[in-house]
Amino acid sequence: MYDENGRQYLDCINNVAHVGHCHPDVVKAAHEQNQLLNTNSRYLHDNLTDYAERLSEKLPEKLCTFYFLNSGSEANDLALRMARQFTKHEDVIVLDHAYHGHLTSLIDISPYKFRNLEGQKEWVHVAPVPDTYRGLYREDHEDPVTAYANEVNNIIKQAHKKGRKIAAFFAESLPSVGGQIIPPEGYFQKVAEHVHKAGGVFVADEIQVGFGRVGKHFWAFQLQGEEFIPDIVTMGKPIGNGHPIACVATTKEIAEAFAATGVEYFNTFGGNPVSCAIGLAVLDVIEKEQLQIHATEVGNFLMKLLMEQKIKHPIIGDVRGSGLFIGVDLIKDQAKRTPATEEAEYLITRLKEEYILLSTDGPGRNVLKFKPPMCFAMEDAKFVVDTIDKLLTDMEKEHLNQEKTSTDSI
Repeated sequence: MYDENGRQYLDCINNVAHVGHCHPDVVKAAHEQNQLLNTNSRYLHDNLTDYAERLSEKLPEKLCTFYFLNSGSEANDLALRMARQFTKHEDVIVLDHAYHGHLTSLIDISPYKFRNLEGQKEWVHVAPVPDTYRGLYREDHEDPVTAYANEVNNIIKQAHKKGRKIAAFFAESLPSVGGQIIPPEGYFQKVAEHVHKAGGVFVADEIQVGFGRVGKHFWAFQLQGEEFIPDIVTMGKPIGNGHPIACVATTKEIAEAFAATGVEYFNTFGGNPVSCAIGLAVLDVIEKEQLQIHATEVGNFLMKLLMEQKIKHPIIGDVRGSGLFIGVDLIKDQAKRTPATEEAEYLITRLKEEYILLSTDGPGRNVLKFKPPMCFAMEDAKFVVDTIDKLLTDMEKEHLNQEKTSTDSI
């Protein structure tokens, strides 16, 4: 990225510009379609069906019905409506610290937001994040997958005792706001068993992490294993490389139940010719430039460099991730794993002064989050880690000097 003075910045956090800022192929697709026709979705256009077909090739076969929208928030709101219509239930289970969008319905199912507003609604139930580093069940637990899934099952049982019924379990496939969390493999399967038994559906929110970011798979939910298939998948952010597009993919059964209300679903701009042309161009670039393989290779290299820094700098408590979705958990002490919030804030401020854009997440605002455009290169990874190394070394020296000054004054 460049500022108004032409100064170059290294962008380590913009997962919206998925294939790169102003990618020429995406810009060209938008421009050419704009010159031909753009209209509302009442008018059928080949781009719409072509795009749905291309997306269907990337998803499990049973997720065969697509709804196009303009934002991730719209997508999650529609998913919530679908889940309630299909199940005839109201309640929703979400993970702690989750964020699913800015609409009123989604603030209600986003602990990250509602805890600072009107609080938790009666129909919302919050399960612990399956975080094996600082969560309830950690890396030394004999079976964290079952333990975390049982927490969801216990929530369902308690809800049933109160006469409430579960419509859906909503989860980001990789919780981002929660601290760049990688749920242990098999967790979603066990949760889905409990949720389905209760008559609910499983909604996988891929808005932050879809479209090849995790490297080895196109969708982050696939990290859980090939046998796991959500009932509804929502997409946004990277889908249009900065252009407002979103999508909900679901099963024929859920789509038919949603249509059975007789109330037509219509979105004026969702799936318009220009948006679909852009969506197709993004898929083309991912394939042509082999960005999924690239995410694996560069992500593995970045993880290796960060793990080396973990050995060198005690402030780095954990390095976790998949592909180009990586979190670096900064701590004040190894035993209690106290979030190093102030240090993390200082570090990202200093990085910005070095023209590197990085940010923090997690409830303690202490997790450095890496989710750069997918064209992020090996040399970019080395540059940012070398700079982090230098800044952490300076911070440690400053801390030692302060300790020495304090000791001398005594």
